[in-house]
Amino acid sequence: MEVILLERVAKLGQMGDKVRVRDGYARNFLLPQGKALRANKANLAKFEAERAQLEARNLERRKDAEAVAGKLNGQTFVVIRSASETGQLYGSVSPRDIAEVATAGGFTIGRGQVHLATPIKTIGLHSVAIALHPEVEVSVSINVARSADEAERQAAGEDLTAREQDVFEFEEEEAEDGEDEGEGDDA
Repeated sequence: MEVILLERVAKLGQMGDKVRVRDGYARNFLLPQGKALRANKANLAKFEAERAQLEARNLERRKDAEAVAGKLNGQTFVVIRSASETGQLYGSVSPRDIAEVATAGGFTIGRGQVHLATPIKTIGLHSVAIALHPEVEVSVSINVARSADEAERQAAGEDLTAREQDVFEFEEEEAEDGEDEGEGDDA
């Protein structure tokens, strides 16, 4: 199906482009969300008549998104989750979780704006892209930790998974040393 884009769509085209897309993509996503119109003579004439208004609305939205981007870019949000001693989460941090944490932090972000290649499944600092507008994208840092104290230590640059592994190995060494000393006293 051929459609006329009413706004920039990633990996598809710019406003005003006439593109061919799959029927389901057009019917289920582009048309219901007002991102495109079917490409026919009537809609083409309608688009040309409203083009200036659409461009003005797009420019206004972009300026609003850039204003928010200035405040949001580089922000760090803390997510507290249960995790094993090795740092693997019991579950994952999804785009919905990130949107909720950012909203709690004073920014209005929908889960569709959060771009994660794969869900976050380990503790640590993770960089996440957020698309505020099709032309404006920012990066935020998500600090995933088991407690607020761990989150502060992680933010300071401490590697919690390596430290706990070292403590575990140190305790094992002390236990072995204690056994060796106990054996020598009996003789």
